[in-house]
Amino acid sequence: MKYLHTMVRVRDLEASLRFYRDALGLEVLSRKDVPAGKFTLVFLAAPGDSSAQVELTHNWTDEVYTGGRNFGHLAYAVDDIHATCQRLVDHGVTINRPPRDGRMAFVRSPEMISIELLQTGAPLTPVEPWASMPNVGTW
Repeated sequence: MKYLHTMVRVRDLEASLRFYRDALGLEVLSRKDVPAGKFTLVFLAAPGDSSAQVELTHNWTDEVYTGGRNFGHLAYAVDDIHATCQRLVDHGVTINRPPRDGRMAFVRSPEMISIELLQTGAPLTPVEPWASMPNVGTW
């Protein structure tokens, strides 16, 4: 058995790509538009690690998706949690649970999917603005 991917339904594909690709830093591995089925599939993964993929499924309808919180979360190890969070903030992403401990943070995608970021190796020394930043919303 081999893990393949996690599928997340998205309403606004471009907003989701700005989050997952541009802000979070995942790489697009493939994209397939299926006019007959009225949907688009985009597969992404962390740079250099195509073994853990996220599939964004964009149905070309006005269907509203609910229950993003009961999904749980996606988790990614990052080389520098402070730099990663700063890049996300620079892209307009709210840090819901800042990396006060230098080890863990949470953000949400445009579809309200929780994304956990974990520092690779030992936690970084806590620094501002993260050390005193409060939690925002839920994750």
